[in-house]
Amino acid sequence: MTLLFDGPERGITVLLAHGAGAPMDTPFMAEIASELGAQGLRVARFEFAYMAQRRAGGPKRPPPKIEVVCEEYRAAIAALAPEGPLIIGGKSMGGRAASLITDEMFAAGRIAGLLCLGYPFHPTGKPEKLRVEHLAGMQTPALICQGTRDPFGTREEVEGYTLSERIRLHWLEDGDHDLKPRKRVTGLSHHDHLRAAAEAAARWAAGLAAAK
Repeated sequence: MTLLFDGPERGITVLLAHGAGAPMDTPFMAEIASELGAQGLRVARFEFAYMAQRRAGGPKRPPPKIEVVCEEYRAAIAALAPEGPLIIGGKSMGGRAASLITDEMFAAGRIAGLLCLGYPFHPTGKPEKLRVEHLAGMQTPALICQGTRDPFGTREEVEGYTLSERIRLHWLEDGDHDLKPRKRVTGLSHHDHLRAAAEAAARWAAGLAAAK
């Protein structure tokens, strides 16, 4: 398994997985990893097998069942085996996969928290197909950075969900599923929002470490 690293060699590690349709080295993944690293977090990125096969010239297949992706996430945690505190998460599907295994990993003492960047609360255009049942009773400290106009879960929609008190939401005004705002609306750039998300994540992660 190939891992890409950003940030310092030691300290709190953040393991990030990509979204369903794009690899671990997209501009979004590269920039958020760089920004998290600049905040003092050690960041590791990895790819699920179907995406690695695409990179090697294989067919452009869709992601496998989420259970398969979750098992691969467990393997990535084992392969990384960091010395210090570990936070798992990712963009969209990567964050969802992490969220589905997070309580088992937290209970086993293997992780300290969950970081989701644009959580897919439901498929786009299908708000009735919610992916939130496991979030209601989550015991793991979690931070979800979400754009207020994300088609996979807007602020108005998410505020109506039952979520665990362990979950914190950091809203990026006018952000889409990539956390990108419309500059004519907000005066802010995509970079501004990614930096703000990284800063929020670093503050939250420092709080987790201090609580240990």
